[in-house]
Amino acid sequence: MPIDTSTLLFFLASFLIGSIPFSVIAMWRSGTDIRSIGSGNPGFNNVLRFSKKRALISLVGDVGKGFVPVWLLYSPDQFVNVGWLISLGTVFGHCYSPWLKFRGGKGIATSAGAMLAIYPAIAAGAIVFFVVVRVLGSVTKLNERGAWASLLTWVFFTVLIHFQHGMPDTKYALLMTAFLVWCHKSNIGRMLGR
Repeated sequence: MPIDTSTLLFFLASFLIGSIPFSVIAMWRSGTDIRSIGSGNPGFNNVLRFSKKRALISLVGDVGKGFVPVWLLYSPDQFVNVGWLISLGTVFGHCYSPWLKFRGGKGIATSAGAMLAIYPAIAAGAIVFFVVVRVLGSVTKLNERGAWASLLTWVFFTVLIHFQHGMPDTKYALLMTAFLVWCHKSNIGRMLGR
């Protein structure tokens, strides 16, 4: 599908929605800048270290900002790459928020929201997979269990996409997975004991 003006506007709109830093907003009036505690990452997992209630606000906001742009701007009768472009826009906005000097979170909750809008059944199954891996990681005290659960879930999701939808959906899922791996490069170093 050729990239036209409306598609670029969709990408820009989704980027701006994705850039809303809900983790920072969730910490409003707490007296703490989420970027100065824990991992320093403005995302759900870091807020969870501080407060479960505030983490819930962050999670709902991050999932919502992934879901809403796709739900509003993409319909199944369009080429699937339109949906993926909007999804990538929201995740890029989250990871490189202009409100945070082009820094941001790791993109997992936002990408989950976007996939729930395009592939609801597959994404729901992947979320169950995530929860199982995350719980097992906690039980076994696995180092970087959040990163393990996140990245393994995206690999699992990509495999499901391949068998249920084939190409070009798989290519876009691989692209998103590669980007999320890149965002987790510091975690991967710790996962490998570096």
